[in-house]
Amino acid sequence: MPNFFSNLFSGLFNSQSKSVLGIDIGSSSIKIVQLSRRGGRVILETYGELSLGPYAGKSIGEATNLSAEKIIEAVQNLLKEKEVNATTRICGVAIPFSSSLITVIELPNQSLKQLAEMIPIEARKYIPVPISEVALDWYVIPKDRNPESEPTPNTDRDGKIVLEKQEVLIVALHNDTITRYHDIVTKSALQATFFEIEIFSTMRSILDQELTPVLLIDMGATSTKLYIVERGILRSSHMINSGGQNMTNELSKSLGIPLPEAEILKREKGLLGEINGIEIKNVITVTLDYIFSEANRTVLAYQKKYNKNVSKVILVGGGSALKGVVDVAKGSFQTEVLGGDPFAKVLSPAFLEKVLRETGPEFAVSVGVALRCLQELE
Repeated sequence: MPNFFSNLFSGLFNSQSKSVLGIDIGSSSIKIVQLSRRGGRVILETYGELSLGPYAGKSIGEATNLSAEKIIEAVQNLLKEKEVNATTRICGVAIPFSSSLITVIELPNQSLKQLAEMIPIEARKYIPVPISEVALDWYVIPKDRNPESEPTPNTDRDGKIVLEKQEVLIVALHNDTITRYHDIVTKSALQATFFEIEIFSTMRSILDQELTPVLLIDMGATSTKLYIVERGILRSSHMINSGGQNMTNELSKSLGIPLPEAEILKREKGLLGEINGIEIKNVITVTLDYIFSEANRTVLAYQKKYNKNVSKVILVGGGSALKGVVDVAKGSFQTEVLGGDPFAKVLSPAFLEKVLRETGPEFAVSVGVALRCLQELE
């Protein structure tokens, strides 16, 4: 998997620290994971989550749009929490998918040098701001084991020679976004070795060496991200403006209870049980049915375009950690469905096994960031 923007961000700080932090700043909470490497094994040292709702005068679980100053305050508070007790400030930081632009385009099969000249021009068609205002990176999606093979000539209906098309993954971040996160890191007394768009962190923590297409469904507070990954390469991405907060809102309206109470109910019971004769599952599945319907559309579009079936569906994010969500998903897809387990790639105390398995999907991004941070320091 390519490390995008590695030339731009890597090496901001040099350190001999053996422990690193992975930081995921979401709309409803901040999550951190501290890892170290000992004897070739990756060790979980600590982890934690802090809800951002109270920093905006809202309840726990509600999405926010905080100022940089409030986020800095929250990051500092989380690092100082007794239960977390982070011992290092060397970190990697995830940038939300919503703050980026990721797309796959088709270009004539050219040399890498020619592509480097062509892509900034082509990217203007997809980026709604001047190219000078973004950091741009790209990766040629290989068709075979030799991605730099010579262009293959074909002929059109008139007998003219045309070049075979190739797919290129384009990734862009606005310079203002980069500046914002750099300021948050600096003023939080952190030392970032890199910044990374969250999807690439999730891929690192959740996937192994799958050769067939896999659909990742990342269920956040206000949105759900859909990613199709094949051979470790992101091939398709889509965002739905629906997530865990929609489930909370539906519970609040259907049961006539305040949002904070609905959030607690959702976290404790998930889709199981009933309240006042109303089955929770029937309320929450309104949101889930929409999400999974859109996910199936994404899968069908991919299958039609590439004539390849998605081999499995993996759920991550806070919404997927709710009790019963995976079971509902299994009835919505005609393929294997499972919950993501990012902590499976790290060694942790046995007494935490059950807790980490249940909360793991929420930490897919932060674990993935920390894993790369360890690689950066080697």
